[in-house]
Amino acid sequence: MSITRHNWTKEEIIAIYNKPLMDLLYEAATIHREHHDPNVVQVSTLLSIKTGGCPEDCGYCPQAARYHTNIEGNDLMTVSHVKAQALRAKSNGSSRVCMGAAWRNVKDGEEFDQVLEMVRTINKLDMEVCCTLGMLTENQAKRLAEAGLYAYNHNLDTSEEYYKEVISTRGFEDRLNTIENVRKTNVTVCSGGIIGMGESIEDRAGMLVALSTLNPQPESVPINALVAVEGTPMENEKPVEIWEMIRMVATTRIVMPETQVRLSAGRTEMSREGQAMCFFAGANSIFAGDKLLTTPNPDVNEDMKMFETLGLAPQKPFIKIMQPKTVEAEDSAYQSLGEKPKWSRPGHTIERNLEASTKGK
Repeated sequence: MSITRHNWTKEEIIAIYNKPLMDLLYEAATIHREHHDPNVVQVSTLLSIKTGGCPEDCGYCPQAARYHTNIEGNDLMTVSHVKAQALRAKSNGSSRVCMGAAWRNVKDGEEFDQVLEMVRTINKLDMEVCCTLGMLTENQAKRLAEAGLYAYNHNLDTSEEYYKEVISTRGFEDRLNTIENVRKTNVTVCSGGIIGMGESIEDRAGMLVALSTLNPQPESVPINALVAVEGTPMENEKPVEIWEMIRMVATTRIVMPETQVRLSAGRTEMSREGQAMCFFAGANSIFAGDKLLTTPNPDVNEDMKMFETLGLAPQKPFIKIMQPKTVEAEDSAYQSLGEKPKWSRPGHTIERNLEASTKGK
């Protein structure tokens, strides 16, 4: 059986990525079957609990306040609304609800307390709960863990080198520090990135080096294809070819054999045949529902038809790691510290981001 390595080099990963496709698929599929049931796929529902108005300048993101993307912003959802959405997701076959808020970082206060209550509520529905809320401190991570959080998503997005061409308002090291804070709890880590942002194969390999050399490696790695949204700096990037997605999924599977590789954004542009090849190459997790935060996603009924055609079954919750216990707010050992951490602001200029921010004025 293949072993999990934490010393992959960029050169090794590039060599894997560039293998003849049939050889790459065979190796990835073999490793996948050693560590996972090839006919089971974990299904998650992504819910935007607070949309738009983000102060960051991520070049791919329509939720950045500085870009002109016609995204309709929404305040933080109520706990009852989130519960209703979670029940709907469960009835459609999802075992996990991922809640995303367009924040730079978590801030102690009423809104974070409300998110903690959302976590408690969904965990009590016997569903895995994931959050993506931006950077967070060790104490905030512990409060989320205590509420019953199963996973925290914090994508690296791309390689450390190319990161500077995508985002100027936060540093790559902050991403790693947040993951480190999560690792001080029993919450699992979900971290991946996006291809199709103008990066090179070397950058794709660099991102996989950063992820695979973490010890332990992330339990979940989303591989997103850029959805180019009008008004963002990356609105004119060419769509990712399906072969690129298949190669990226297969390479990820080889270097991170025990991780769940998540086929994420961009599936609306993929045929069933293309998605089937991604599953064969090692993808074993998807997002279901008609929207991923603000971008389109295949209809859940279409996904279930595809599962039936391919003989795939949705994964039940808490298969990999047991369900966390929920501690009620009044019994919490961790309280708000009113922290104001100094997350970095590199401050360099990315010309295409600057142009996009002034374009609609």
